[in-house]
Amino acid sequence: MTRKLEGKVALISGSGRGIGRAIALKLASEGARVVVNDLDAEPADETVRTIREAGGQAIACVGSVSAPDFAERFVGTAVSEFKGLDIIINNAGYTWDNVLQKMTDEQWYAMIDVHLTAPFRILRAAQPVLRALSKADTEAGRRVVRKVVNISSMAGLFGNAGQANYATAKAGITGMTATLAKEWGRMNVTVNCVAYGLIQTRLTHSTAEASTANIDGRDIKVGINADLMAMMERSIPLGRGGTPDEAAGAVYMLCIPESDYVSGQTLTCSGGLTGI
Repeated sequence: MTRKLEGKVALISGSGRGIGRAIALKLASEGARVVVNDLDAEPADETVRTIREAGGQAIACVGSVSAPDFAERFVGTAVSEFKGLDIIINNAGYTWDNVLQKMTDEQWYAMIDVHLTAPFRILRAAQPVLRALSKADTEAGRRVVRKVVNISSMAGLFGNAGQANYATAKAGITGMTATLAKEWGRMNVTVNCVAYGLIQTRLTHSTAEASTANIDGRDIKVGINADLMAMMERSIPLGRGGTPDEAAGAVYMLCIPESDYVSGQTLTCSGGLTGI
C-alpha cells in the first residue's frame, strides 16, 4: 500500500525531542524524507537514527532556529540532500514566563525570536525554492500541493497569565499563517496552523520540585507544579493532557492529500478545551 507522504521532503524544526520528534517519526513512517533539527546534536542524531533504523530517510541540521543564518542553512539542507521541499513544520520553541511588570526585554525578545521571527526567516528562505518547484510543476503539467504547518498555542488564541511574550508570538504566527495562505495559494502551497493545549513534554511535565533546562544558553524553568497540573487537566473535557503522538497527528492531518483544499486555518488540538 502506498504511503501518503511517499517521497515528500519535510523540514521540521525542533524535532529532536517532544512533539517535534513525534511529528518527524510520524511523517517518516508515511514515507517523508525528513530534515531533523534540534539545538543539540545528540537528540537530533537520535531521531535521525530511529528513522533510518525503521527504513526511512533523514538527516540532521543542528542549531538554533533563532540564529540569523539558520534559515538558509535549514532550507539548503533539504535541497542539497533530498533535491526538493514539500512540507515545512515550524515547531521549535519553549516558554519563558513572567508577569508583565517583571518581564525583561531579554525574555520578551527570546519568545518573539524563536516563535515568530524564526518561522518568518525559514519561510522567507523557502519561498524561492517553492516558487521554482511550482513553476517546474506547471511547465510539466503536474499539480503538486505543498504544505506549511505552523505551531501556535491556546495561549496565542486566548492569552494566558504570565505569558505575554509567548502568547503574543503565538498570536502572531496565526496572522502569518492567514497571510501566507493568501500569498502562496498561487504556488499550490497550503498554509495552516495547529494550536496546542496541554501536551505532555519535558517542558510541561508534572513536577514537585523546581527544575530547569538549558535552552539556547539559558537556564529556563520547566515543568508544572503537580497540583496545578491536576487542576489544568480537570478543565480539559477529555480529562487529561495530550501525548506527543496525538499532537503529531494533528499536524499530520494537514500534511496529507486529504487536506489539499484546506488553507489559512488554525486547528486546535486541546482535548476539547476551547478557552484558558
